[in-house]
Amino acid sequence: MIYYLCCCVEQSTHYPISLPRNRCRMKPFSIFDRSDHTLVRKVNTSLVLDSLRASAPLSRSSISSRTGLNRSTVSSVIDELLHDRLVREVGLQPSQGGRPGVLLELNPEGGCAIGVELGIGFVSILLTNFTAQAIWRERISFSPREDFASTLLRMEELIKHAIGLGQQQGLQPLGVGLGLPGLVDIGTGELVLAPNLNVGNIKFGKSWRQRVGVHVFVENEANAAALGEYYFGHARHVRNLIYLSAGAGLGSGIIINGRLFRGTAGYAGEIGHTLTGADSGELCGCGNRGCLETLAGPRAILRKVRLTLEDERNHGDSQLTAADPEQIDMEMVVEAAQAGHPVALNALREAGRYLGIGISNLINTFNPEMVVLGGALSLASPILLPVIAQTTQQQVLSPLRDTFEVLASAHGVDACTMGAVALVMDDILREPMMNLV
Repeated sequence: MIYYLCCCVEQSTHYPISLPRNRCRMKPFSIFDRSDHTLVRKVNTSLVLDSLRASAPLSRSSISSRTGLNRSTVSSVIDELLHDRLVREVGLQPSQGGRPGVLLELNPEGGCAIGVELGIGFVSILLTNFTAQAIWRERISFSPREDFASTLLRMEELIKHAIGLGQQQGLQPLGVGLGLPGLVDIGTGELVLAPNLNVGNIKFGKSWRQRVGVHVFVENEANAAALGEYYFGHARHVRNLIYLSAGAGLGSGIIINGRLFRGTAGYAGEIGHTLTGADSGELCGCGNRGCLETLAGPRAILRKVRLTLEDERNHGDSQLTAADPEQIDMEMVVEAAQAGHPVALNALREAGRYLGIGISNLINTFNPEMVVLGGALSLASPILLPVIAQTTQQQVLSPLRDTFEVLASAHGVDACTMGAVALVMDDILREPMMNLV
């Protein structure tokens, strides 16, 4: 016998579950299948945890009102979460004439999560507690000429070290999130292609879980960073978000109605490889010419600055001019631009115009509430954002011009590592609920 579970109303005492009305779906399940009891329990737990993540401190009564779960269900879930140390009591709610409710919040000592970003020439790792407060971080560099297998071995050693540090503080390791710079098959945990690393078919997932001893969650770095902004950044109360991630390349993470949009095969968001029509432009790592990232990405900015300085060495004695062009990085370019250096300013403003074109296309397509500029380009946001704003106001459809904002990431260059932490938290806080709807 098959029954349908409606998420709009509280179910019978056998299936006490409800989801927010704007997520209503009907799902079939057998009343005789014991696994359904487990799923319902997981979904209820996810609803409670996610409410506390977004709006703590809350009383049991407030959680019941927010989730639609009845008071007895909430109390039962809270008792288990208190036992597992994922939630803690933090005082009493101000009395409104009756018995004051006990306020609850996520417990920082509920466990630890490890977020890792594999970038172009670096590995960055972050250890946090259950409320995403940083405990330890490290960043190592590697040469493009270095054997990639040795880079992965160094990354594995860092992860094991982070797990050990968390355990020394009495924190149970909840998982490792990996943000990877390329096309990722999240079903298998495989880095299918990373053009800017010149590698592909690197299997993480189950094999790395066996190597480090905890769950490993793998995601494209832009998707991970978008999730981090949604959980821990400016977009905590935004349902529709586009995150632009700028490392060596340029990608985007798209969140629609609170969920990552991955596309058919999981490869959505490669905005850096949208074509601008500049067929004679720089050859991209993907093999095409005219890709947006060859005009607006950090490497494009650095290339323009270096080439210009090779031709014009008479702009004074600033740090930028005096430096070896090959040693110039984004921080130096931004510092020089803020000091008024024309070469740096022109390079950033040109990149801002191309970014504005790309962002306009995204806004006209997805109509998000917010576009967040992250990664290396967030360093240059004081210069880029005014140019982007001017371009989008010219190119975005007029009915949409007052419906969005563009701003820099709350986490700057750490956005991906925070996003990788969010991958772990997402599995704990919301994954059963996300699987149901």
